[in-house]
Order: sequence, then structure tokens, then C-alpha cells
Amino acid sequence: MSDASAPTRLAELALPAALVLASTAIAYAAWSTGTASALEAGAFVTGAICVWLVVRQSVWNFPLGLLNVAAYAWIFYEYRLYADSGLQVVYFGLNLAGWYLWLFGGENRTELTVRRTSARELALIAVFIAAATTFLWWLLGKIGGASKFWDALTTSISLSAQWLQSRKKLECWHLWILADVIYVPLYITRGLNLTALLYAVFLALAVMGLLAWQKSLKSWPAPAPSASS
Repeated sequence: MSDASAPTRLAELALPAALVLASTAIAYAAWSTGTASALEAGAFVTGAICVWLVVRQSVWNFPLGLLNVAAYAWIFYEYRLYADSGLQVVYFGLNLAGWYLWLFGGENRTELTVRRTSARELALIAVFIAAATTFLWWLLGKIGGASKFWDALTTSISLSAQWLQSRKKLECWHLWILADVIYVPLYITRGLNLTALLYAVFLALAVMGLLAWQKSLKSWPAPAPSASS
């Protein structure tokens, strides 16, 4: 490694270190003042670090992600955001699948690389989001969920984003950005202020992730539409 690359590597290490320290400080302050539970404070820290690891394409995002979604499954259930709570259970399964795929989902069971999503799959995802939002809106109305439409919409978008992320598709970041823009005011209205702040951090990290994954994307053209893409 050349001397010229040392400052670059130092900067790359400094940013996640600053993220850990800032997230921990904010979470501790929120917990100590009673504005957030210990579980929400812990989920705040693990969530911020987890998304940063995804931006860096580090496979270690998955074990941390499993802890994070387990915590938020309970938090959202307590606040009657039932669709978001159920979404965490699905996330748990997709994190396990993504962990395997990132390691062995490439050609000849090699590490997976960033790819683009075919037009056909994007169209199917759009149909899924519309159908899932309609169904969840109806279901939440039956079980008394809060913020029924927005809870249903963000759940549908996030589920699609996680599906693409688990397969290292670039377009996952577009969906995460859209979901986070909605999530921030949604959680503020539910009194989850620390979680709203976390999703504002997620929004910034999603933009960073989009730029980072675009940079690492291979130069080959987008895949042709196929049933397996």
C-alpha cells in the first residue's frame, strides 16, 4: 500500500468510527432523558452502523441487521405499527437469505457483485407495491393499526427494497430513499422521535449508498429482462 493511500484509508476508518460515537452519544442522551427506551436506543445504534456496513458492501451488516430487526419488531408492535412490526419478521428471513447470497450468490458460488435490476422486475415490483399496500391498508383497518395507509405503503416499499438489497441490486437504494422520506414524519407523529432521527440518518446513508454502489457497478450493460433476474 502506497503512502498516498494512507490518508484515504484513515478517512474511510474515521467516518464509521465517528458514526458509532455519534450514534451512541445520541442514543444515550435520549435514553437518559427518558425520551427513548433502552431498546429503542440500542436499536438506534445498531441500525445506523448496519446501514453504513451495507453502504460499504460489508457482509457483517447481516448479523447486526438480525439484532436490529428483532428489536424493532417489538418496538413497532408496542406502538401499534403492526405492518412495520410484521415487516421486521420478513426482514429477518431476508437478512438470512441475503447473508448467504452475498457470500455465494455470484457465478460459481463466488461473492455477489452489484448489479442492475431488469425493467421487467422493476415493473413487477411496482405492481407488488400497489397490491401489497392495498391489502395491508385493508388488513390494518381490520386490526386497528395506526397510520394505516402510510404504514402499509412504507412496509410495501421497504419489503421490495430489502428484496433487492439481499440480491445486491443497485435500485434498492432508490426504494430506501423513497421509504425514508415517508418514514421520518410518520415516526415523528407516533412519538418515536429517536427512530425518526435514525431514519433521517438512514436517508443520508441511502444517498451515500446509491453513489457508492454506482461507483462499484461493473461496466457491463443492464441485464436483459428474464424470469430469473
